[in-house]
Amino acid sequence: MSWLPEFMNSGRLWVLALIPLLVLAYVIILLRRSQLGMRFTNTAVLDRIMPKQSTWRRHVTVAMMLLSLVALSFAWARPVGQEKVPRERATIVVVIDVSLSMKAKDVSPDRLTSAKQAATEFITRLPAGFNVAIVELSGKPATRLPPSTDRGAAQRAIGALELKEGTAIGDSITKALQAVDQAPKGQDDKPAPAAIVMLSDGQNTEGASPAGPAAQAKQRKIPIYTIAYGTETGYVDLDGKRERVAPDKAALRQIAQSTGGKAWGADSASQLNNVYKDVRSEVGYEDVKTEITAQWAFYALAFAVVAALGAVSMAARWPS
Repeated sequence: MSWLPEFMNSGRLWVLALIPLLVLAYVIILLRRSQLGMRFTNTAVLDRIMPKQSTWRRHVTVAMMLLSLVALSFAWARPVGQEKVPRERATIVVVIDVSLSMKAKDVSPDRLTSAKQAATEFITRLPAGFNVAIVELSGKPATRLPPSTDRGAAQRAIGALELKEGTAIGDSITKALQAVDQAPKGQDDKPAPAAIVMLSDGQNTEGASPAGPAAQAKQRKIPIYTIAYGTETGYVDLDGKRERVAPDKAALRQIAQSTGGKAWGADSASQLNNVYKDVRSEVGYEDVKTEITAQWAFYALAFAVVAALGAVSMAARWPS
């Protein structure tokens, strides 16, 4: 069952086998009480022997006792849950589309300028120990900054990006994976966890299909987080001809989902800033397994308190 946690000592769950036995014993007791009641025709005598009690209250009390035992059994088996904790180090490759469609002005002042501003703020707010690489997405993708903790260098690399022809999304993923390989290793000689954050507003027009490089990223456990930037009505004037440049949200979503990442859409500068906040929460934290015995012990205590209150209410002779 998906709602059940993992357990560090799952062998201790044998104690749960006692629960059905207790339920069976409770049912037998109820049947014996019913048979005993049928033997007495004098209700006054029966009331003195077996005082009336609220049936539903008794059932709820027993149910709470059993649930308390279940929760205690889980706690004894040392359950394990997941908790988000800040990463100590990581390599983040920021891929920014610089194709000619990025000069569209449906986002003020234009797509590329607002994208560069948002990306600069994004990397500035990343943990200082994170390595950041900058890759430009065009017909011929290039690494403008190898992985570095120098935020000033990253800002200058983003600021120097200029419009170019073509949109080779597949090749840009390959270039981003190569940038990951350039990241320095830790003291344990192991590479840091990596992620690719890709902002694009167009379709793949040349180079390799994104499917192959995305499969490589998945194999290397490097998620790709994609941002489809721009509005459906965006346009640019090229060679005297007006062309619509709506972002290919479906293609970018497929890339993200195939690698274990997430996909967002943004059609304004403010939305883009909010998206980068969500991205930062994704890449800045990792899921770590942690013991949650105390949590299940608390559940057991809560069930036991309710059961105790029910038992006290049945034992007391409340005035009618």
